[in-house]
Amino acid sequence: MHRTIKTLLAAGAAALTASFAHAQSALPVIPLTAGMYAIQAEVAASPDTRERGLMFRKSMPANAGMLFVFEDKAGHCFWMKNTDLPLSIAFLADDGSIVNIEEMKPQTEDNHCPRAAVRYALEMNKGWFAQKGIKPGAKIGGLPQPRQAQ
Repeated sequence: MHRTIKTLLAAGAAALTASFAHAQSALPVIPLTAGMYAIQAEVAASPDTRERGLMFRKSMPANAGMLFVFEDKAGHCFWMKNTDLPLSIAFLADDGSIVNIEEMKPQTEDNHCPRAAVRYALEMNKGWFAQKGIKPGAKIGGLPQPRQAQ
């Protein structure tokens, strides 16, 4: 079978594009719980993955989300620049209890901040928490343990 250089280049470009797309979303996924609800959460725990977050995504499965994990408790604020999905964000205390929940509009630079210093934030599709009756004070189970200062 004879292939032209153009065909080989096109196949190589497609393979590179697929590899790049996979690498962009290849974050670890952990199971979390919110009451009786199961969540599959991608974990963004490095500065680069936290900065990228859910930017440029066009969809997210119904019970999927992204858990942001920070080294230190602080007033970590979020915005929606380059984010196409409408999202709800829950800011979480170390014990998993929800401090506050904010609704975030796509492609905005409005700040969404926790009402107390937190180490975790969980982004879900917009309205997910309200649809499940999950409010501040409820607990999210399965959070990774914070690293201890050395």
